[in-house]
Amino acid sequence: MPDSDSKLYFAHETAVIDEGCEIGAGTRIWHFCHVMTGSIIGQNCNIGQNVVVSPGVVLGNNVKVQNNVSLYTGVSCEDDVFLGPSCVFTNIINPRSAVSRKEAYVKTKVEKGASIGANATIVCGHDIHQFALIGAGAVITREVPAYALMVGNPARQSGWVSEYGHKLVFDASGMAICPESGQQYEMIAGAVKRKS
Repeated sequence: MPDSDSKLYFAHETAVIDEGCEIGAGTRIWHFCHVMTGSIIGQNCNIGQNVVVSPGVVLGNNVKVQNNVSLYTGVSCEDDVFLGPSCVFTNIINPRSAVSRKEAYVKTKVEKGASIGANATIVCGHDIHQFALIGAGAVITREVPAYALMVGNPARQSGWVSEYGHKLVFDASGMAICPESGQQYEMIAGAVKRKS
């Protein structure tokens, strides 16, 4: 059994939960998942079916992991991250079956509120900053700025998004408003931040 109190979270009977992992209260782990020793999953997460959470992976609170996602050693996700179906994280730049590089895993961080679309691939060592939105099928080969919208292979920035995931249109003064939330954003020196 994991280090957490199993009564505080739900795991489907087909899920494999190794000893020595931590799982927060309110988290749900679905069919055919494997949560490995040394991984940490926060509170109120949802781990869809057929997901692997490798040793050392850290997920914050309220992380949504859709079906068939591979989370390999070196990956960490902050609170409120969304990982779309079948997205993949790598952890070695130049993998070879005959060469062991377990001591050379490259880390990747996904910051608070970021979303990664279905079938996207995140090449290791390229952090995704807060509230960025990675389009379906995109291949991330460089660091992603906060609030950036990234699409394609290799992924290129095609604009900026709000915390609600809407594309932002900036006026001549560098201001934009999210059409859903009414939140205001400003662009300063090529970077976007929410106006408090």
